[in-house]
Amino acid sequence: MNERILIVEDELGLAITLEDRLASEGYQVTVARDGLEGFEQATRKPFDLIILDIMLPGKSGLDICRDLRQRSCATPILMLTAKGQTVDKVVGLKVGADDYLTKPFEMAELLARIEALLRRAGQPSARLSETVQFGGVLVDFRRTQVTRAGHPVPLSAKEWQLLRYFLEHRGETLTRERLLREVWGYGATPSTRTVDVHVAWLRQKLEDDPKKPQWILTVTGLGYKFAE
Repeated sequence: MNERILIVEDELGLAITLEDRLASEGYQVTVARDGLEGFEQATRKPFDLIILDIMLPGKSGLDICRDLRQRSCATPILMLTAKGQTVDKVVGLKVGADDYLTKPFEMAELLARIEALLRRAGQPSARLSETVQFGGVLVDFRRTQVTRAGHPVPLSAKEWQLLRYFLEHRGETLTRERLLREVWGYGATPSTRTVDVHVAWLRQKLEDDPKKPQWILTVTGLGYKFAE
């Protein structure tokens, strides 16, 4: 296993519990107790997954997530919060988080989310060359970077995985259910709005006119496809 996980959590008891359990599962675990330390760790060392509390001293989890994405960090981020409000989930996903758990949560649920995120992030892109260009967008798979007109485009890990899946299946009509299954690792349980929201975010970042997309096309009544 040996995947490297950064836990940014200021609640001592929970931080110790998570560190012990994840270490027992074979993960290499680093713990940061405040937002400033967490951001420093995340930018200084490579991690395969970041577990990030929202309410942190020094620098909030939302600010950490946003700033990491602006630096083109595509590491999957799982956010934790004691708040059960929908607005927190929406904001967390909008700044680049890939998944979301509300405290208190079952450890089995956390482990399942971790495995799904790591599995999707680790899927190879064997069908693609190292770089793909469409319009003014250049996708560099080796460096996990996207630029548009020469400027870096910050993508969340989930946006990156969705874009990669679209490019791997250019010209194919992809249903929302298939995208949920192949990109998110979910069955039909989550709302298909999850896919629509992430597609909208990709269009905002990559299309010249997101309202009239040239690349990520809607197939009415079926789903989406990436233009050939």
